[in-house]
Amino acid sequence: MDRNPSPPPLSGDEDKEEAAGGDCIGSTVYSKHWLFGVLSRLIQDVALFLQEFNAPDIFMGVLAKSRCPRLREICVGILGNMACFQEICLSISSDKNLGQVLLHCLYDSDPPTLLETSRLLLTCLSQSEVASVWVERIREHPAIYDSMCFIMSSSTNVDLLVKVGEVVDKLFDLDEKLMLEWIRNGALQPLDQPQEDSEEQPVFRIVPCVLEAAKQVRSENPEGLDVYMHILQLLTTVDDGIQAIVQSPDTGKDTWNLLFDLVCHEFCQSDDPPIILQEQKTVLASVFSVLSAIYASQAEQEYLKIEKDLPLIDSLIRVLQNMEHCQKKPENSAESNTEETKKSDLTQDDFHLKILKDISCEFLSNIFQVLTKETVAQGLKEGQLSKQKCSCAFENLLPFYSPVVEDFLKILHEVDKTLAGNLEESFPSLKVQT
Repeated sequence: MDRNPSPPPLSGDEDKEEAAGGDCIGSTVYSKHWLFGVLSRLIQDVALFLQEFNAPDIFMGVLAKSRCPRLREICVGILGNMACFQEICLSISSDKNLGQVLLHCLYDSDPPTLLETSRLLLTCLSQSEVASVWVERIREHPAIYDSMCFIMSSSTNVDLLVKVGEVVDKLFDLDEKLMLEWIRNGALQPLDQPQEDSEEQPVFRIVPCVLEAAKQVRSENPEGLDVYMHILQLLTTVDDGIQAIVQSPDTGKDTWNLLFDLVCHEFCQSDDPPIILQEQKTVLASVFSVLSAIYASQAEQEYLKIEKDLPLIDSLIRVLQNMEHCQKKPENSAESNTEETKKSDLTQDDFHLKILKDISCEFLSNIFQVLTKETVAQGLKEGQLSKQKCSCAFENLLPFYSPVVEDFLKILHEVDKTLAGNLEESFPSLKVQT
């Protein structure tokens, strides 16, 4: 034999690893994990080196004196990178003068500088040890509200809009008092109304600005849209926030129309695979929550005509149907039967899906309460209501919304006795008294 014997064939796992290239970089023996670790340590070492040589003070001097946009952008960007490390973030945040200079960068007219400043601010707000320091500083600078509103209402830079939205979302999430101040700061007396006319409701600026930004990022950045929908949801957690949306008829209509269009024509459509719900669950929860708040507080408004209830019912039931599909355990997977996998199933996606389910059921029950005989008949004719869809709705609404389901079933008896009878057989706990 003039050569060494061939190596044994690869096992299944080894075959997959070789096909995927393993963790190696190209044909080298260096692993990606090792390289990322080295780079991370290097970046941290550089940041500590800059901190040791008082780079933040140098950058503060540059920002205070220089009017060169690119130089200012670079300085803020480096500070933002340094702030990613907790020790340096604490040091930067404790410097009151540097904090003042950085906040003044939010008044800049240069989008890249604004982007880097927003990124730095978001990094600091995400550190629990210093978040309150920055919130208090922002509260001391009312002009920051105007700057944020101006960016949201007029910028076409999607990256900037997303980052500013994340900052506003974080601020509102951290401090309800600041959110209330910003809502009230935007209450302006219309110019064409006499000051003494107290009957005219004030116009709130924060909501139109958020809506404008949401429209701008809608088609280009789904994550950005999610952020702005969450801002609207946070606003509805306080009475002043709900009033900021609904007191002005135009603002209420614009908010309703945008969100109605999203849920009825964009998210979770009939031709989408059910699993799409996993990608859209957080934004849908925000959208349905805001729509539900508007619906509950403005039932008499023109834009809340009852004919629009049917498309909403269709969308809500479709979400609940897709949710059932997402929560099904795979039948052919042996791993799904293990205790460990069952626990992971409960912790990974169920939390957000449960939030979406609770919001959807509450909204659906509110709509069911105002349905008329004519609307139900129209829904049966057009397909928004059917045995399958009603069954799905009942399964999710019962037992918490039993009175609502019973009242709906009474109306259904007047429109389609056969369907009502079939549903009663499927849900024995429901017996309409005739």
